[in-house]
Amino acid sequence: MPPEEFRSKGLRVPSGRLSRIARFGNMATGIAGSMLLDGAKQFASGRRPTVADLLLTPANALKVTLQLGQMRGAAMKLGQLVSMDTGDFLPPELADIFARLRADAQHMPPAQLNAVLAGHWGRNWREQFIRFDDRPIAAASIGQVHRALTLDNEDVAIKIQYPGVRRSIDSDVDNVATLLKLSHLLPSTLDIAPLLVEAKRQLHEEADYVREGDYLAQFGALLADNAAYTVPALHPALSGKNVLVMSYIESVAIESTVTAPQEERDRIMTLLIELVLRELFEFNLMQTDPNFANYRYDPATGKVVLLDFGASRPLPKTVVDQYRHLLQMGLAGDHDGVLAAVIDMGFMNAQTAKLNSREIRNIVATAINMVQQQGPFDFGQTGFVGDMRDEGMNIAADRRNWHIPPSEMLFVQRKLGGVFLLASRLKARVDVRSMLDSYV
Repeated sequence: MPPEEFRSKGLRVPSGRLSRIARFGNMATGIAGSMLLDGAKQFASGRRPTVADLLLTPANALKVTLQLGQMRGAAMKLGQLVSMDTGDFLPPELADIFARLRADAQHMPPAQLNAVLAGHWGRNWREQFIRFDDRPIAAASIGQVHRALTLDNEDVAIKIQYPGVRRSIDSDVDNVATLLKLSHLLPSTLDIAPLLVEAKRQLHEEADYVREGDYLAQFGALLADNAAYTVPALHPALSGKNVLVMSYIESVAIESTVTAPQEERDRIMTLLIELVLRELFEFNLMQTDPNFANYRYDPATGKVVLLDFGASRPLPKTVVDQYRHLLQMGLAGDHDGVLAAVIDMGFMNAQTAKLNSREIRNIVATAINMVQQQGPFDFGQTGFVGDMRDEGMNIAADRRNWHIPPSEMLFVQRKLGGVFLLASRLKARVDVRSMLDSYV
């Protein structure tokens, strides 16, 4: 049972700019007070803590998590992205708190929900449904999902955006960036301005449900030839910029298949890796959000259910060609070619490669072994994951190596990393080599 702070209470979403700024102010004040107290205690005991040491405590992480969870919107989305990328690198206490931020979003109270839907469908909006479940079946950073039965007797899922989310994106991102700067967690030489611009752009796109509906329909058409996948059908007549209505599909969380037979887990991950390769090399269009909640599974039919296409983006030909070249070098076992491709793609610069030649050589060798292996690759190998993580942490320990790749690469890489993480979680065995051969 989660602690009381994380239980879904139906908290009102602060939708005004001033109220959201006040939330950030309260959070910063509370954290500053904790840091002063903790710092005084540590100085009294003869220790000299850094700002980062004082900031990254379970108590302060809890304050951040609770505030972001109540604010929702871009602020919470950024917190979820941090937890997705760094869960394996944080202390267990912090990883657990951030994982709760991914899973335990608060939902709107009934009055606020009614106001949002009345603004979209009119005051008598309930007359459009035989049944509308007031309790959401899911709540996330940008919106929550309800199940309903239309007058045509269709079972639908309705995604409803929190009020004020779109208006608050720019200020939320700026406020989170300010907290990062004040914490001194990032090197002063690291220019995050381009990343912030890209984060705002993508979040604005994700908050546009008309755009998401278009991609939902597009992916449904692209995958119509493969019965192994299910994409919900869009209901355009009921949908709009803040409300997205689609068919409801009975399914379970993809992570719950961790207890399924090995053969079933292998098949699920083979389908998901195959999908990523089709997105990259065939569709040139990728859903770039790696959140596990975007994947579901229907045990009755054995189909993988795909949800949430708000983070979809077309891939430039240059990006596709660079990934193809990188994989060609890997399949050929060309260590120097792989390293040159990684530098050319902007994942690191020549200085980082020179300063950390041993660690990078080891990472490249491990990656090449994975793509070259004949037959199924076992993603459950703890040694494989640990080696990659340890070498990466050694490089990241030197703040001179911190570098932000081009945004086009960054979002593709996040998707690839998310699928890899899921494959490791399910301990799947997948013949990666044969799939790469067919595409590369």
